[in-house]
Amino acid sequence: MEAGSCSAVGVGNGDVGSQRDRGLVPERLQRREQERQLEVERRKQKRQDQEVEGETSDFFAAAFARERAAVEELLEGGESGERLEEAAARLQGLQKLLNDSVLFLAAYDLRQGQEALARLQAALGERRQELQPKKRFAFKSRRKDAAPAAEVNAAAGAQAAKGSRASPPPVKEEGGFGSSYVCGFSNVESQVLEKRAEELHQRDVLLTGLSNCTIKLYGNPNTLRLTKARRCTVLCGPVSTSVFLEDCSECVLAVACQQLRVHTTRDTRVFLQVTSRAIVEDCSGIQFAPYTWSYPGIDEHFEGSGLDRSKNNWKDVDDFNWLSRDEASPNWSILPEGERMVQWD
Repeated sequence: MEAGSCSAVGVGNGDVGSQRDRGLVPERLQRREQERQLEVERRKQKRQDQEVEGETSDFFAAAFARERAAVEELLEGGESGERLEEAAARLQGLQKLLNDSVLFLAAYDLRQGQEALARLQAALGERRQELQPKKRFAFKSRRKDAAPAAEVNAAAGAQAAKGSRASPPPVKEEGGFGSSYVCGFSNVESQVLEKRAEELHQRDVLLTGLSNCTIKLYGNPNTLRLTKARRCTVLCGPVSTSVFLEDCSECVLAVACQQLRVHTTRDTRVFLQVTSRAIVEDCSGIQFAPYTWSYPGIDEHFEGSGLDRSKNNWKDVDDFNWLSRDEASPNWSILPEGERMVQWD
C-alpha cells in the first residue's frame, strides 16, 4: 500500500517536471524569435540607410552636373555683365550644394567637386577681366621695358639693405593659373611688399619664390596662389574665390576666401575665414585660427567680394591623406587661443 502510494507520487512529480519543461520551451522559442526579429529589423534599417545615402549621393551628382553645365554655358556665352552675374550667382549656389553634401560624400567625390568649382571660378575671373577696360596692354608694355632680371635683383638687394619697402616688378603670366591677368611678386628675399586695392581688384595674385618677406595685399583679388615660400607672412584682404598654398614652410597666412587648398606645406599657421571646408594634402604641422587681420576699407572689399562674413568654417578641414573619421588627423590642428595674439603691423 505504501509502495503503491510512493509510486504514484513519483509519477505525479515526473508529470509536474515534464509540464515545467514544456512551459520553458515556448519561452526560449519566444526569446529566440524576438532576437531574430530584432536582427531582421537592424538589417532592414541598415539597408534602408544605405539606400538613402545612395539616393542622396545620386541626387547630389545629378544636381551638381546640371548646375555645372548651366554655369559653363553662361561662361561660354558670357559677352555681357548680366550673364556673368548670373553665372556667379549659380556658382555660389553650386558651392552651397557642395558644402551641404560634405557629410555623406566620399573623399574622392568631394575632391572632384572642389576641383570643378576651382576651374569654374577661375574661368569666371577670366571672363570678368575680358569685359573690363583692357589695361593689360599698358601693363604688358611696362613689363617689356622693365630692367633685366640681374639689375632688378641688385636693386632689390640694395633696398633690402636700406630697410626700405620694395617695389619689384610684377610676376610673369603663367598659363593654367586661371586668369591671364596676373599680378604679384617673385624671387624676393627679406623685404616688405605691398599692393593696394586698385592693383588687386578681381585680379589673380601669384606669390612665388619668396623668402623672409612680409606681403600685405590691401584689396579684393579674384584668386591668390602662394608657392615656394619660406618664413613669410602674407596678409590678404577678401579673395572672391580660391586660395592655393603649395610647397611652403614656416609661413603665416591671414586670408578670407571661398575655398582654401593647401598642398605639400609644413609648419604653417593660417588665420582663416572660409565659406567652404578647407582642404590639406601631403601636409604636416598646419595650424588654423580665425581670420583677424583688418585695415581701412576692408568692409567695402568684403562687400565687393561676395563672401558671406557671417559664415566661417575655419576649423572644418578635410585632410585627403587622413580618411579616418574616428581619429583626428595628425597633420593639422587648431592653434591654441593663447598663441593667436599677433601684431600684424
